[in-house]
Amino acid sequence: MIIKQISVFVENRSGRLAEITSIIAEAGCSIRALSIADTTNFGILRLIVDDSKKAEDALRTNGLAVSITNVINVRIEDKPGGLSKVLKMMSEQGIAVEYMYAFISKCENEAQVVMRIEDLNRADELLTKAGY
Repeated sequence: MIIKQISVFVENRSGRLAEITSIIAEAGCSIRALSIADTTNFGILRLIVDDSKKAEDALRTNGLAVSITNVINVRIEDKPGGLSKVLKMMSEQGIAVEYMYAFISKCENEAQVVMRIEDLNRADELLTKAGY
């Protein structure tokens, strides 16, 4: 399933993540998943929230650099080899994953993975056809 991901440019300083997550909470949005890649001075915070437009507006209003990206959310079996099976299938079809991160699902025996893929529609069609 194609979903919206929010990316936020974050200064690498104590308390900054708390400020950003507070802005999202005060906007009435729930964070479903997040990932952060950082360097010494800054990072990119990637978020999946329940209302991306509301969160984006709140973050921008508070002066943060924000971008919205379409990504794919894939539900896979939470067992050894579950992720490998999906990635192998995509690789065999020439679909490259730019980055990904996983999160815990509320469903038992299921994991969820967020993937950034150049050809989203093709990947979404392939995954749906394969039962994901």
